[in-house]
Amino acid sequence: MARIRCDFFSEALGMGTSMTVLLPDRGAAGIGMAGAAGDGDPPVLYLLHGLTDDDTAWTRRSSIERYVAPLGLAVVMPQVQRSFYRDEEHGNRYWTFLSEELPEVCRSFFRLSTRREDTFVAGLSMGGYGAVKWALRHPDRFAAAASLSGALDVARRRDHPSSPVDPAVWHTVWGDRPPPDEDDTVALLERAGDDLPALYVACGTEDFLYEDSVRFVDTARRLGRPLAVDFGPGDHDWAYWDAQIAAVLAWLPLRR
Repeated sequence: MARIRCDFFSEALGMGTSMTVLLPDRGAAGIGMAGAAGDGDPPVLYLLHGLTDDDTAWTRRSSIERYVAPLGLAVVMPQVQRSFYRDEEHGNRYWTFLSEELPEVCRSFFRLSTRREDTFVAGLSMGGYGAVKWALRHPDRFAAAASLSGALDVARRRDHPSSPVDPAVWHTVWGDRPPPDEDDTVALLERAGDDLPALYVACGTEDFLYEDSVRFVDTARRLGRPLAVDFGPGDHDWAYWDAQIAAVLAWLPLRR
């Protein structure tokens, strides 16, 4: 894989920002690694970070590069600070950056497929929430979306006694109001159309966000929405996410 730390100016944010990108290699990629770049533009996974991370976290704390090397899959990891992937009430326009500007910037810098069936999104914790929100608000763009330990119930999470989020973060992101329906993944799921991306929800049963994922899954099942679910032992940590991202990659509907 080629790994690129890309620093660029964002019009949506009005400032410089960064993303880390993995691009497929052709043929052999070194001892113990395989390359699998195809002839066309590669499929792409947008992989989103959590609240205390940045765009480098996935490459520093998981084996994502080794896992995607034989798949011919590009991975785009943007940086969004502590924004919950939202146009912040008292901050910057990170939702606009993610959902509108980032895909166009990536396609202008790199050869990436623009086909829905070649486009995927996943993330952990805050990023799991961002991935599902992006897929539910723009279902025409994604073939699949995955949440690992996602904050999938932000409408109730704000005042939850187990929430580790500083109240100042909530104020910056949402002000003094509860999250609106456009930021509530449960509400988005309830009003979604039929042509949804494939959905994958995983969370460890010892995770403080476990009940958020359970409520989302229960809502999906009540509505008859198909989704893959992996609930089992695990905490809110990189040992769990490293194992789960490998499972997500095996689940993705890649054109092998």
